[in-house]
Amino acid sequence: MCHAPVRDKTPLITDVAIILGVISGVFVVLRLIFKIIVTKTGMAGDDWLIFATLLSGVPGTIISVRGTAANGLGKDIWTLPFETITAFGRYFYVLEILYFVQVTLLKSSLLYFYLRIFPDSRTRYVLWATLAFNGVYGASFVVAAIFSCTPISYFWVKWDGEHVGTCINLNVLGWTHAAISIALDFWMLAIPLSQLPGLQLHWKKKIGVAIMFFVGTFVTVVSIMRLQSLVSFANSQNPTWDNWEVTNWSTIEVNVGIICACLPSARLLLVRLFPRLGSSTRNRSHKHYENQNTAGSFHLGIRSRSAVEGGPAVDASKVGDRTITYHKSFTVQYSDNDEASLVQMSDPEYPGRS
Repeated sequence: MCHAPVRDKTPLITDVAIILGVISGVFVVLRLIFKIIVTKTGMAGDDWLIFATLLSGVPGTIISVRGTAANGLGKDIWTLPFETITAFGRYFYVLEILYFVQVTLLKSSLLYFYLRIFPDSRTRYVLWATLAFNGVYGASFVVAAIFSCTPISYFWVKWDGEHVGTCINLNVLGWTHAAISIALDFWMLAIPLSQLPGLQLHWKKKIGVAIMFFVGTFVTVVSIMRLQSLVSFANSQNPTWDNWEVTNWSTIEVNVGIICACLPSARLLLVRLFPRLGSSTRNRSHKHYENQNTAGSFHLGIRSRSAVEGGPAVDASKVGDRTITYHKSFTVQYSDNDEASLVQMSDPEYPGRS
């Protein structure tokens, strides 16, 4: 009637929720298949936690599609029937609680993963303390979200101005949770990176391990980008439109976090299926020196002791047929300790080497 444009971003949030929900679900299923069927090691604590994160994410995806999106998310509030606005508020209330639960479970899964791969007692104390803090912090925000309004129903009926009730400052709640979550992400990144200097690995392998941990920073970047969507959170006169951003970024953050947490297992599964991806075989030859790495046993033939022990080079014209042939063979074995094999503390055959 006012000739204002009719805006609708509902299809986009629906596509994002479904696509990312399916992808994250596939990654978790592949991770569990690798643990239970391929390595037959069973599920560790971090596997159970990532599975719990997925279970809490399934209703979140359904509510995003059949609840908030179906009741006006991405549309202007003045284009919606009154009962639709109330239904939107009710579904949005549930999504907020589920988001706090999912973030807590996701961080706990990563911390349990660190506990499995870092044996140092001091580091483990730090990890256990961080895990405890994450649990208390997450539970506190879940309880705060549940009882954010008195009565609870005031959360989804206050929009009409005809009901009586009180709510805590929901903007402060959202910003405080986001700030602590981002700070905790940086802390959880600093813990494994602090262990790199002590690893008995070649510097190239150290870079590879660092990159593996840095993948998780993408989730932190998403969390930071989500901050802008909290500016109008809970204070908007057009919540069905303004809360589209926070719902979208929250969906991306949780699902991308699940995918990143499953990448180490996905890599090991790919190496199992396609051994060449993780092959350590290397062939190098020279006129009087051969170094071949193949699957099999270890053989060492020595005809010139000085060359093997690092002595001076031998002129081939003077030694005649006394050539040196060095064969080193090894078998690549995949540890059933899952992702822990990605961070090798030392070479078991040659201590001090990697």
